[in-house]
Amino acid sequence: MLFMQESNMIFSKIKLVIFLLAPIFTISIIISQPLNASYTANAMLGVALWMAIWWATEKVPLSITALLPVIMFPILGIMDGKDVSSTYYNHIIFLFIGGFMLALGMQYWKLHKRIALKILMLTGTSPSKILLGFMFATAFLSMWISNTATTMMMLPILLSVIMSLEEMFDKKAIQKYSVALLIGTAYSSSIGGVATLIGTPPNPIFVRIYAINFPKAAEISFSQWMIFALPVSIIMFFLVFTLLYFVFIVKQNKIWGNKPSPVDFKVEYNKLGKASYEEKWMLVLFISAALLWMTRSSLEIGNFSFKGWASFFPWPKYFNDGTVAMFIGILLFLIPSKNVKGEKLLNWIKMRDLPWNIIVLFGGGFALAQGFKSSGLSEYIGESLEAFTHIHPLLLIFFVTGIMVFLTEFTSNSASTTLLLPILASLAISAHIHPLLLMVPTTIAASMAFMLPVATPPNAIVFSSKRLHIKDMMFVGFFVNLIAIIVITLLSYYLLPLVFSVNQ
Repeated sequence: MLFMQESNMIFSKIKLVIFLLAPIFTISIIISQPLNASYTANAMLGVALWMAIWWATEKVPLSITALLPVIMFPILGIMDGKDVSSTYYNHIIFLFIGGFMLALGMQYWKLHKRIALKILMLTGTSPSKILLGFMFATAFLSMWISNTATTMMMLPILLSVIMSLEEMFDKKAIQKYSVALLIGTAYSSSIGGVATLIGTPPNPIFVRIYAINFPKAAEISFSQWMIFALPVSIIMFFLVFTLLYFVFIVKQNKIWGNKPSPVDFKVEYNKLGKASYEEKWMLVLFISAALLWMTRSSLEIGNFSFKGWASFFPWPKYFNDGTVAMFIGILLFLIPSKNVKGEKLLNWIKMRDLPWNIIVLFGGGFALAQGFKSSGLSEYIGESLEAFTHIHPLLLIFFVTGIMVFLTEFTSNSASTTLLLPILASLAISAHIHPLLLMVPTTIAASMAFMLPVATPPNAIVFSSKRLHIKDMMFVGFFVNLIAIIVITLLSYYLLPLVFSVNQ
């Protein structure tokens, strides 16, 4: 224990030194001009390195590092201050804000708990069905609510189930089963989040960075993303469930035998009472938002075509997913509460819980992407990656997906996505393949880190229960990481071109 503490102190001091050296590295790059490119490209490289180091060391909040472009771009002549500032807020930011407003309303009126318990009631109470119920409830909620909030909500229910089992059986006998429940819940939270644009931060970051790098390209809509990402999520879900079943549940069936299940989710559900007026309204708004997002844009996949509702207006291109998000968000402030006089479904006090730090981080990512393009650094990187032109696209997708999956075991997935996507846009151009073939799988891979507690908030939350060992998470997580790389690679190569109508 003492050795671990000393190691952590040494590691922390090393991170502090690297953190303090970041501005010096930037200045040395600007002075030495190591790239055979313009001054602004070299300056941009310096700022990107500075931000990468600060994001990796996390000695200041990620969102504070994200504000560096506002100061450094004008000082170094990379971009005009007005242009930099304008990159921090756009329709993707409003999509995320609206999604979080809806999630806050669901959490405040306990609709998410009712949905979770209802799912658990329907799946059953055998060892495998309890695991399936927790994983499915978590994955579904994480599509619409942040995976951190979903896991935090599920953990108390999960622990009550584990403690009930410990009372009925020997604690040691169900230890492995409790591990399956905990990591299954954490993993399904990340897996469910990739299915929608609001489910996890890397997804909206990708949409905006793609638009910055390729302004003439077709918009990536909520429905289009979901048509591709939902199959990824579903396949990953069942493969992870199968893995956990054979590693943990098969033996548990023998221990459980013919004994009745000590778990009764119906009792917990009944404690909630009848659905309140506010819950019913939140359910209506939740379903409405989902339908409006999924049916806004027209879709053409092969011989199948669908006409979105926006096309019935004279100006369909004026609508975007952020418009829908804000429409639902404003309704939350207009619909009155029946049980709390003078209140609405949402108020500004509750909005304090909205993750404004993530929104600023998004803005910093967008500014960084714009800086890559404006400075000429993206063009230089593209020209420097000519060696990749002869690599088969399938291998290239496998390579970048693998890098991202293991990189995000140690770094913020938002920061990693922000830094890598502009580079991958240049790489795709050099390799003469469509940018989506590299940018989409990398974005999804950013949420697929399963080995370490620090990799994602859901991992950290279940690890805080003190019922898990790192070796348990690393052993299963390593195989889940490999599964994720293979699934993402294959679907990106074979399904993505059909959904996004791109040529390989």
